[in-house]
Parts: sequence; structure tokens; C-alpha cells
Amino acid sequence: MAAVSDPLADAAEAALAGRLVVLPTDTVYGIGTRPDDPAATARLFEAKGRPRELALPVLVASREQAEQIAVFDERARRLAGRFWPGALSLVLPRTERSRSWALGEETSTIAVRMPHHPLALALLARTGPLAVTSANRSGEPTPSTCEELQRIFGDAVAVYLCAPEPLVGAPSTVVDLTGPELRVLREGALREVELRAALESAQPQTGSG
Repeated sequence: MAAVSDPLADAAEAALAGRLVVLPTDTVYGIGTRPDDPAATARLFEAKGRPRELALPVLVASREQAEQIAVFDERARRLAGRFWPGALSLVLPRTERSRSWALGEETSTIAVRMPHHPLALALLARTGPLAVTSANRSGEPTPSTCEELQRIFGDAVAVYLCAPEPLVGAPSTVVDLTGPELRVLREGALREVELRAALESAQPQTGSG
């Protein structure tokens, strides 16, 4: 009797081997691989036709994973505590562990996100952080089904981890916290006013109590 294939195990094995996998997230389908292998990330840039000035973001299964590869300050902890898992990517300074990762031309910062999708989180729990970007050709819309993605990427992707229903979602909001002020690089599923409100509500109150 033939062994039953486990798509999750197959995807984890492929990603850890430096091959490309497609996975569902709470926003859109992503295409990714291990972030610490320069040949793997080069394969990802090539498959997407993505220019290297657009650095690859990294998905994590937990804030603990994120803090191993990115330097969190109090603002980052508050935003992650409020909006993770979810559609918020935080651009932060790299730690020693991620400093040499070939994610693009920018080498001092890293964009990290914890997605809100059970399949994505299950994969990331097995693999650790993965370099994952939207599953599309650079500059084109992201398809909502695996069938469309297979037509685009074909054998360039080793494993397609598919959701039962089409994925239709807004991209994540990307926030740069490397300077003194919060800077929104891309407003997506979360609005800037929500982020600022979350930070302001955490400020200590002044005056007599």
C-alpha cells in the first residue's frame, strides 16, 4: 500500500531544502523558501522577476521567532501584541542571526510578520522563519487559487500548499519602526489611524489620578 502524501510535511521538507513553496496566508497566497540560503532566495527573486531593491519579507510562527531575527523595541512589541497574528509587517533592525541573509539590497533591516492562517502557521512552526512574498510575477495581481498559480510558476515551485477556497484579501500594512517616528510604507488591510491609536492608547496618562 502506497504511503499517503502529507502536503504540509512535503512543503516543510522542500522549503528547508531551499526549494520554492506556495502557501496560503490571511492576506494573499505567498511564495517562499528558507531565508538563510542565498541560492534559495536568489531562486525566489528569479521566479517572481522581483528586483533586489525590493527586499524579501519574512514570515514567522510566533513573536519569539521574530525576536530571534529582528530587534523589537517597545513600539514593535505593542503593535505585535495588538495585531499579530494578522496583516501587519514590521520593518525592524536585523539581529546577528539574520544579518547575513540575502533578502535584497537592504541589509540592515528586515520586515517580519506573523500571518493569521492555520496552514501558514503550521508550516512555519515546522520550518522556522521563511522568506515569503506575494505569489505573483512582480507588478502583476496575485492569483486567488492554486490552479492559477500553477499555470504561472509551474515546476519552479516544488510544493503547492493549497487552501480549500480562493484567497481574496488585502495585502499587509507595512510599517517602518527603525526611526523615531512610525512610518507607514504601505497601507493595506490595517489603516495607519488604527496603528497610531494602538500606540497612543499605550502611552502613560498624565495628570492626577
